[in-house]
Amino acid sequence: VAEAVERLALTHAVITSVDRDDLPDGGAMHFNQVVRAVKNRVAGCEVEVLTPDFKNKEGALDIVLESRPEVFAHNVETVPRLYRTARPGSRYSSSVGLLEAAAAKRDREMPELRVKSSLILGLGERDDEIISVMRDLRDAGVTILTLGQYLQPTPGHAAVERYLTPAKFEDLGRAGAEMGFSHVESGP
Repeated sequence: VAEAVERLALTHAVITSVDRDDLPDGGAMHFNQVVRAVKNRVAGCEVEVLTPDFKNKEGALDIVLESRPEVFAHNVETVPRLYRTARPGSRYSSSVGLLEAAAAKRDREMPELRVKSSLILGLGERDDEIISVMRDLRDAGVTILTLGQYLQPTPGHAAVERYLTPAKFEDLGRAGAEMGFSHVESGP
């Protein structure tokens, strides 16, 4: 991965993975080692980690953050009412808790860390539920928010319940800015 980042001359690399619930640390050390490799090989490259929730495995978040990524991201993806169907095996409270723990670590010892989350919209959530999740994220210390349109990847996945208009995404982006997010990327 570090070689690819170098060859592509990236200035910002996003490191993510499939869930590694089979590993004792949920894959946290893999994130740590990749971040370190990128930083050692490509001076000045910002690294963003987009992690799973690690199933609340003790110490996993600290292992990842010990590598000093510039951005810690974990996507809540949807509203609590839709979690059971859209994210089976995950819990909304665990996702928000992980983000809150990352923000607390930032506040204690990593002031440069940015904490980010995302929602994919169009699964049947109501506007008031979207705003509520945005508030939860902001209250948890998330500073960067992305809002995008869900697209059904295969016939076996959940169907699109609605396509949000560009104007609706603009309204949600403004609402996020008013809540105090430092950056909101909101669009289909």
